[in-house]
Formats: sequence, structure tokens, C-alpha cells
Amino acid sequence: MANGGPVQHGFPHLETVRASITALYRRLSYDTVQTFATSVAPADVAFCDTDDLHLGALRVARELVRHYHLPDARLIVGFREMSHAANVELAAGPEYFVELNDRFRTHRRDIGAALAHEVMHVYLHRLGLSFPGTRDNEILTDTATTYLGAGWLLLDAYREDAASSQKLGYLTPEEFGYVLAKRAQVFAEDPSIWFTSPQAYTAYGKGMAQARRDEQQPPLTAAGWAGRRRYARDRRHAQDHQGAGPQPGAPYTFTPDGHGPLRVSFPCPTCQQRIRVPVKGRVRARCGLCRTVLECDT
Repeated sequence: MANGGPVQHGFPHLETVRASITALYRRLSYDTVQTFATSVAPADVAFCDTDDLHLGALRVARELVRHYHLPDARLIVGFREMSHAANVELAAGPEYFVELNDRFRTHRRDIGAALAHEVMHVYLHRLGLSFPGTRDNEILTDTATTYLGAGWLLLDAYREDAASSQKLGYLTPEEFGYVLAKRAQVFAEDPSIWFTSPQAYTAYGKGMAQARRDEQQPPLTAAGWAGRRRYARDRRHAQDHQGAGPQPGAPYTFTPDGHGPLRVSFPCPTCQQRIRVPVKGRVRARCGLCRTVLECDT
């Protein structure tokens, strides 16, 4: 939790974020991801200063348990001084103890954001889905929280001005915006209508721009002129050398296919799983993981 200190910006964790989206689809399946088409509603996690602190926190926790389809999980929420925003004890269940930073006693509007991350820890724990290392596992948790409909709360908790700053989670604001944009493209949902933080709008816009660039990489037909020109050059080189392997700085890789046509592999712009298709001009490919239909010019 950044609290008054510098907030990291940009996309330093982008590869881990993309790997997290792929891991979600692989573990949950397309059909299960589709059950999260509706995000957590602001009214369901609203917290005003007149609410009882502990009863209000339990109410919000129950709403997040419901959203994540964890009907048999019970959360016990407490508050104490700590350096992190929150912590959850991942026991066998069905009861889980969540501790929130004491600052949330007076910053109650962000309790929903903190609990969204911690309840997702419970969800991933039950799935048996994790990444090695604390850093990558926390990035997975932030990404899953956001992609499955509660992470807009984490981005909205980001506030920064000349005198102070606050950010929850391990992703940068722009990375939260990127995952929200990926979700928005799948579910046709605009999370920005719920933002109360002006900085969240800016971060979401930058994340959306990065997400759109994913859909404009060759061999996709939406690629721009410069990308198409480089792709054609790399393709000629691969054809002359029976497959040239990875292309430095490019998302695609050419590989030979026995006596058949050259093939190109590239990441699906939706779920990031690599797709492999023959190099033979216009091709329509369907991702087997997220079922996205892609128009390609190979």
C-alpha cells in the first residue's frame, strides 16, 4: 500500500499480468469466466462514515464472497496496525480471518477495495491456482480480482496529488487500467462510470490504449502499416531460412512445419495464449481457450 510515498507508473509487470489472464482461462475455463460478466456494483460495497465499522466490513465481505461464488466461505474481519493494506489467513476454511490496516477505520470508502483483493486470495487458494514467488502471486491476485469484476475498486482507490498519494495493490494504476480494459472488451462493460478518483480515469485511458495495441499486432488484420511492413520482411526472411524462430521485439514467431507451409504463432489478444496458424494469406483463427475469433493476414 503506497501511502504518501511515490507511486510506480507504467507497465513494469505486463508479462506477468498477461500470464495471469492466460492462467485464469486455463484454470477456470471460458464458461466459468463468463459467469463473472457483471461487476461488483458500487451500491453493494458502499461504506459511509455512519455505518458500524465491523458490521459494515462484514457486510462488504459477504457481498464479495457472493460475487466470487464462494457461498460456504465465512470471513472474520479485524483491524490492526500493519505496513500492508490487509492480510488474510489462508487456512482450510470455511472460516477465514482477514486483518485490515488501522487506517481503514477512517478511510472506510476503500474497505471494499482492500477486501476485494483478500477475498480473491481465498478464491485462488481454493482453486489451487498460484504463481511461484510472493511478487508474481500478488500480481496474479490483483489481475484475477480485476478481470473477474471487483478490481475497479482497487483502481478507484488510487489517488495522488502534490501533497499525498494512495494506491492499493501490486499493479501500477496503468496496469489496473489495462486489465479493466481487457475485461471491458470481453464483456462490453464501461467501468469508468463508477470511478470517483480523477486519477483512475487517466490510468484507465492509458491501460485501454495498451490493450488496444494488443489487437493491432501482426498478423492480425487490424495491424497498422508499419507493423504489416515489418511482418512482411520477417516473413520473407523466415521463408528463406526455413523458419527463423523468435523475432526480436515482435510478438510473433515463425516455425517450419515439416513439408507443409511455414507457420506463425502469436498471442491471442484476449487471453494471451499463443495461437499457431499456417502462413498462407488471409486466415480466420479461433482461440481454443477463450473462443475469440481472429482475422489474420499471415
